Amino acid sequence: MAAVMDERIETIYRQVTARNPGEDEFHQAVREVLESLGPVLVKHPEFVDQKIIERVCEPERQIIFRVPWQDDRGEVHINRGFRVEFNSAIGVYKGGLRFHPSVYLGIIKFLGFEQVFKNALTGMPIGGAKGGSDFDPKGRSDNEIMRFCQSFMTELYRHLGEYTDVPAGDIGVGGRELGYLFGQYKRITNRYESTVLTGKGIAWGGSLVRTEATGYGAVYFVREMLKVRADSLEGKTCVVSGSGNVAIYTIEKLHQLGARVIACSDSNGVVVHEKGIDLALVKQLKEVERRRIAEYAAHHKDARYIPGGNIWEVPCQVAMPSATQNEINGKDARMLVRNGCIAVGEGANMPTTPDGVKVFLDARIAYGPGKAANAGGVATSALEMQQNASRDSWSFEFTERKLDEIMTNIHASTYETAEEFGAPGNYVVGANIAGFIRVAKAMVALGLV
Repeated sequence: MAAVMDERIETIYRQVTARNPGEDEFHQAVREVLESLGPVLVKHPEFVDQKIIERVCEPERQIIFRVPWQDDRGEVHINRGFRVEFNSAIGVYKGGLRFHPSVYLGIIKFLGFEQVFKNALTGMPIGGAKGGSDFDPKGRSDNEIMRFCQSFMTELYRHLGEYTDVPAGDIGVGGRELGYLFGQYKRITNRYESTVLTGKGIAWGGSLVRTEATGYGAVYFVREMLKVRADSLEGKTCVVSGSGNVAIYTIEKLHQLGARVIACSDSNGVVVHEKGIDLALVKQLKEVERRRIAEYAAHHKDARYIPGGNIWEVPCQVAMPSATQNEINGKDARMLVRNGCIAVGEGANMPTTPDGVKVFLDARIAYGPGKAANAGGVATSALEMQQNASRDSWSFEFTERKLDEIMTNIHASTYETAEEFGAPGNYVVGANIAGFIRVAKAMVALGLV
């Protein structure tokens, strides 16, 4: 029976790729989930009858639009905007907006597909979506970014709402961009609908811990993975790729839990500081001055900067990929394992290629896939929605305890599901199946919609 089901899944995958040509990242994300689902269909034949896999692989709605804007010299630019509202079986569409030149429909669909299962793992009533634009905010003035955001929201606003779709930030979309986006939404609709965006500034409806949540949550997940192996983060040597929001607060929480982060990076290179990364300096360079990580070495003579370097060549015990998709390939994964890495926690979305994932699983290291390990960001976005809906504001300590509890529960769910389906210790299987079953049961209950 299982072999027949696996063959059926392969047929579904071929149909998905044929229906969505040229979208490599989306194909990769779909295959990664579908490969885990054979045993689920044996246990739940109703999912086959209702064609749940076919339905969950097709977005409920895909929105593509033109974004015209004017730079400071008066030159007109045209970018493309996207919002893929993937699945709302368990709640309103929820997922970030990404502004980066690599953005195209396939990237947004991969991110939205992942978001469906990630959001399900949180146990909160939020469906999956993703959006963004091929606009590059790097090097643009605040006024240029404001004009772009206003143009972007002028089209997108009609598809949003607290009971419909609630975006957040992602790469290239932080507090500044969310402020401009929300301002334009408020201006157009004449409503102070604070629940329509999350990741907002504290002064205008934001949640404490939201900035830190993805990084903190990834570290909590790694802590839990090590705990079931009778180990801890105390004294561990770590590397964290990236130096944006997720990376910065991953470093912060690792330091708080007694680990030592010795390397971080950006798209231009890697900085290695064996004494431990000076987090205050990284925050100053990246959050305040918006400068490149290369300047770190000018402040610490015992640190070294490697232009174009590969952070995964730096020996470590814990690796936290926190930059972008497919940043660890098979060769990188083998190098990490060979150099003594015992745990990987993905702060980014799908940062490890399939051959890299296989290396980690074969080596039986503690490997936390992104849809489980980085779910803290969207979970805290849902907590922000709760506070907005009740016109409430929670303390940092209370919100962080809620985040810790959610990540501990996600770990327990994925760990126990992996054991139930015959793959003990395999968090990829556990996360895929646990997330899928919750969404699938809701889709069956709602009927053919």
